[in-house]
Amino acid sequence: MINLQPGTLIVQLINFIVLVILLKKFAYKPIMKMLQARQAKIANSIESAENDEKEAKKTLSEYQKQLANARVKAQGIVDNAAKRAQEEYDASIAQTKQEIEQMRQNAKEDIERDRKHAAMQLKGEVVSLSMEAASKIVAANMDNAANQKLIGEFIEKLDKDKLGDLSC
Repeated sequence: MINLQPGTLIVQLINFIVLVILLKKFAYKPIMKMLQARQAKIANSIESAENDEKEAKKTLSEYQKQLANARVKAQGIVDNAAKRAQEEYDASIAQTKQEIEQMRQNAKEDIERDRKHAAMQLKGEVVSLSMEAASKIVAANMDNAANQKLIGEFIEKLDKDKLGDLSC
């Protein structure tokens, strides 16, 4: 219950004032200092976080630039390698075509040389066989049937011996 007597009211008032003074001297200042220290710590933390965020954004931006440059360089390297590969391929194809053409030319020359050689050899054999046949005909001086038989044998011998070598 509340007692409103003047003496107790004054004592309670004095007690309250003494309590407020003691709280102000011993509790208020340390609490205020603690609150100010905490406020400063929070402000520093916020400032540090903002600085870290700015640094992170700066680092991210630099990383993205480096990554873009690396991609451009990599694409350049790939393009250059593809270009060199195509050039080497084209050069190889051209060299192969040239070698094939040279081989064809050499084969044509070899065939022509062999054909001429065979023709010369055949002419020599024909002349030799003709001379042999003529000498047999003159030496035998036979009748027409014997001459026909001798020419037939000559042609048969010519076909078997010489023309068989030229057939492909």
